[in-house]
Amino acid sequence: MPLDRVVIATMHGKEAVIGPLLRGALGLQPQLLAGFDTDRFGTFSRDIPRRDTPLATARAKIAAALECMPEMHAGVASEGSFGPHPHVPFVPLDTELVMLLDRRDGVEIVGTHTTPRTNYAQRVVVDARSAVEFAEGIGFPAHGVIVTAAVDGKPDPAVLLRKDNMSPEELLANVADAIAISGAACVETDMRACRNPTRMRAIRRAAIDLVRRCRSCCPRCGRRGFVATERIAGLPCASCHAATAATRAMIEVCAGCGFRREQFAREAWADPGFCDCCNP
Repeated sequence: MPLDRVVIATMHGKEAVIGPLLRGALGLQPQLLAGFDTDRFGTFSRDIPRRDTPLATARAKIAAALECMPEMHAGVASEGSFGPHPHVPFVPLDTELVMLLDRRDGVEIVGTHTTPRTNYAQRVVVDARSAVEFAEGIGFPAHGVIVTAAVDGKPDPAVLLRKDNMSPEELLANVADAIAISGAACVETDMRACRNPTRMRAIRRAAIDLVRRCRSCCPRCGRRGFVATERIAGLPCASCHAATAATRAMIEVCAGCGFRREQFAREAWADPGFCDCCNP
């Protein structure tokens, strides 16, 4: 069933990168909901904690937007999360998802993108010079900076929170206020999409993945979102032919009719350098 009008549930400018893809690649008519407050679902600045998973939060945003705009055929929402790289110490990861929900047939499709290319960082400072060094390092003022009070070496937005630092003068004034109140300030990257061009690029990549998934349909029933959901290891070693941890095939599954298809790797053999038998 073709989509038509879709509401983008955002208040932080994400329509700038999501909207053109929905329009140009999927033929949709994206619209915004005036005054829609997505901060109530959680903020990166910690003043409003996110109480659910990114997936559930994106789903809740869409449900709230569609409740306000019942004439829309579908809703789209984005949600991001940041944390440590699972294999590389001290390297942060940005994981973005963009969800589309068609309210007419209940089809839910999620595009994702994970990247270490993020300026997600924070620093507790006790002087203006350290705050300026940090801000310059993350790309301020093109990238936003949030200032909070720091209590016991940790950010405490309940004591002081200043989000919109648009100039060096504002940043220094807010850092001075935080230090005067609590003895230290926490300066950190503003991860709101509208104040973080690096994150906005990652959201666009997730939206591209969403388009790819929307265009991939089940060969049996035609349902959108027919993509690989399972990896099968065991590609044989080119030297000893033993099974390795390299991917042998990917399994595509239709969420509608359950049709499964196995897509084998292009390579017939795995590099012996990744073989446990050749390299015990």
